[in-house]
Amino acid sequence: MQKIVDYVQELYKTKEFIPLHEPRFVGNEKKYLNECIDSTFVSSVGAFVDRFEREFAAYVGAKYAVACVNGTSALHIALLLADVKEGDEVITQALSFVATSNAISYCGAKPIFLDVDLDTMGLSPEAVENFLEQNCEIVDGLCRNKKTNKTIKACVPMHTFGHPCRIDALVEICKKWHITLVEDSAESLGSFYKEKHTGTFGQMGVFSFNGNKIITSGGGGVLVTDSEALAKRAKYLTTTAKVPHKWVYEHDEVAYNYRMPNLNAALLVAQMENLEKFVEQKRVLAKEYAKFFESFDDIEFIQEPKSSRSNYWLNALMCKNSLHRDELLEFCNTQGVMCRPIWRLLSELKMFEDSECDELENSKYLQERVVNIPSSVRV
Repeated sequence: MQKIVDYVQELYKTKEFIPLHEPRFVGNEKKYLNECIDSTFVSSVGAFVDRFEREFAAYVGAKYAVACVNGTSALHIALLLADVKEGDEVITQALSFVATSNAISYCGAKPIFLDVDLDTMGLSPEAVENFLEQNCEIVDGLCRNKKTNKTIKACVPMHTFGHPCRIDALVEICKKWHITLVEDSAESLGSFYKEKHTGTFGQMGVFSFNGNKIITSGGGGVLVTDSEALAKRAKYLTTTAKVPHKWVYEHDEVAYNYRMPNLNAALLVAQMENLEKFVEQKRVLAKEYAKFFESFDDIEFIQEPKSSRSNYWLNALMCKNSLHRDELLEFCNTQGVMCRPIWRLLSELKMFEDSECDELENSKYLQERVVNIPSSVRV
């Protein structure tokens, strides 16, 4: 294990503490922030918000983008636009960050946790198809869970660590079963599946700009869609349902204060200018890691799935078992090289432990073995 620590220190040219993923501000961030401050438009109305939405939509290949305060709020709004209501159900994966299931709960709905594929670590189309065939039927144009007699309104796959899941297969399954597909692309900005950007396969997709993401504004998120009607509705709901008027404040329904401030957008416009450079550098880092770990019999470096270009947001290792994983985590972290285990399965958290799920065989296997290693862009 000392060999791993020495190698990471060599990669990052330091023997000081090496974080898992830290942001890089190497462009026009300070310039644009000063412009924003000088304009006095620092809240949710401003030129940088509009500019960011245009440039982000163009980058991922969506017609519309709606900037939000964080990725969780963007997912919450996307689920509301998918007509997810109290008492409904939403299919997702148990192997994900807690924000995925939290957003489902904000709608008053319950998650159904299904298994992932080993090669993508994302929601398995076979698991979804099997669950629907065994437990569901179409009634009045909606997917009904025969076990609970509740409607399954949406499906939320997540592109784990930036590796695209088999999203095209999930799109076809959801069409067949009258389920709205919402992509949780929080971690996959810069990732493509079959030459199409993640987040643009479903009816809506959401991204995160948290401080540990490939580009960041400290927080921030965005919802993308090709539907003009959904985009207008998303912007309306994230702006407290304010009726348009130059000076009168009138609101005609309960909504949310979820719009991204202009200050955050200024940071993101600058970060976007270096996004492709960051992706390229992260892919070089992943290639170096892959070569290094070829000599290990008990550790496998997880590489991008077939037909994909991954941003390699967080590089990941597969250890031979949970004991070996724990030893690796203990040694590296005590030596100042930050590593972390993959998330605890959402189905095992106390607030979701009564949720319906399948056997989660692959999810449990990955939970016991996967470790993330330092993945910051080197500049």
